[in-house]
Amino acid sequence: MLSSIMSATSAVATSSMSTTSAISTFTSIGVAEVSVASVICLIVLLSASEILSASKLWNKHLALSLNMAILPLVVTFFGIVVFKISNVL
Repeated sequence: MLSSIMSATSAVATSSMSTTSAISTFTSIGVAEVSVASVICLIVLLSASEILSASKLWNKHLALSLNMAILPLVVTFFGIVVFKISNVL
C-alpha cells in the first residue's frame, strides 16, 4: 500500500512538473506575439478615436465604445512595459 501511495505521489509530481514546463514554454513563446498585437490594436483605436473626434460622426455613444476598448489595452500596455523593465533588471 505504501508503494502505491509513493508511485501515485511520484506520478502527480511528474505530471505537475511537465504541465508547468509546458505552460512556461507557451507563455514565453506567446508573450511577444500578444504584446505586439495588443500594442497595434491600441495604436489603431487611438488613431480612430482622434480621427473620428474631428468628424461629424462623433457622439457620446461612439466615444464610450472606443474608451471601453482603449482602457483595457492601456492597462495591458503598462503591464507589458513593467514586464519588459523587470526582465531587463
